[in-house]
Amino acid sequence: MKKLLVLVTLVFLFLTGCGNGTETKENEDTKATPEKEEVTLKVASLIPPMTEILELVKPKLAEEGINLEMVVLGDNVQPNTALAAKEVDANFFQHVPYMEEFNRNNEAELVPIVPIYFANYGVYAKEFESMDELPEGAVIAIANDISNIDRSLALLAQHGVITLQEKTGPYYTKADITENPKNYKFEEVDLLMLARMYDDADAVVMTPAYASPLGLTPKSDALLTEGIENDFAITLIARKDNADWEPIQKLGEVMTSPEVRKFLEENYDETAIPAF
Repeated sequence: MKKLLVLVTLVFLFLTGCGNGTETKENEDTKATPEKEEVTLKVASLIPPMTEILELVKPKLAEEGINLEMVVLGDNVQPNTALAAKEVDANFFQHVPYMEEFNRNNEAELVPIVPIYFANYGVYAKEFESMDELPEGAVIAIANDISNIDRSLALLAQHGVITLQEKTGPYYTKADITENPKNYKFEEVDLLMLARMYDDADAVVMTPAYASPLGLTPKSDALLTEGIENDFAITLIARKDNADWEPIQKLGEVMTSPEVRKFLEENYDETAIPAF
């Protein structure tokens, strides 16, 4: 009887020891592979296709534990102001020259992450079929921020409508026009007002985002277009202090994926040219 009791005790101790070992191993395994904590990434944007691209990549980021929170703002100043103030982590609405001008004027340190697409700039006119038809002294509406003044004038010079002197600073201005054979008048308006000028000016220089609501596209309706040989790709932008943050780098990766390229080619073939 005594031998039997000793044997039972030994078996119990052995099984207990095995159980503790398994439990310890499970605890160690749990510690070794903790659940990845979800991170929220706030990105400011404005209009399609920018907002649509962000919505498209949102599920991919979720797989990486990144919750993409899109903040849709109402004008082309707020996204940079919010980013510089650290109210958002990144923005997606602008080209690099526009960002650089904001940095200069606000002592900010915004930086480009990756270019996504070229929004093909064009010249549109309601009453005329070609630039040759525009009359002497015609009014051409252009955006009033300095980077887009530069872009508009460069587009017109590219096609020989005007001649510009060699650039002496970061941007062309109307003072750089050396030849304007038909004495066109350039009316500067807020970027968001360009579409309204389609009825009032003889011609308007604008991006597809503002031409599209009017039923206009660069390929079908523009008198002149810009192409892709320029620095004006719509770009994902962050700050110098967070540009290397993994969620932002992941966002840059998924925004330059084959899925985004396919989306642009299938839905915005006439207006947005992939830049990657």
